[in-house]
Amino acid sequence: MTKPHHIAEWARVRETSLEIAEAIFELAHGDETLAQQIWEEGNDDVLSRAFAKTDQDQLYWGDETISRADV
Repeated sequence: MTKPHHIAEWARVRETSLEIAEAIFELAHGDETLAQQIWEEGNDDVLSRAFAKTDQDQLYWGDETISRADV
């Protein structure tokens, strides 16, 4: 599995919330190539998983702001 500090750095570089990055890596089973593909293409399952990890009402996926109400 990908180490938490690596996921945090991956999220920071992509200006993406940590919760979204963690959900992406869960779906990708730690495969960074697949994680990058999921990040580029989007995935609704990522959003539901990410919001389940936090009580925040907004998360960031690159330059997009995702609101909990929209998921």
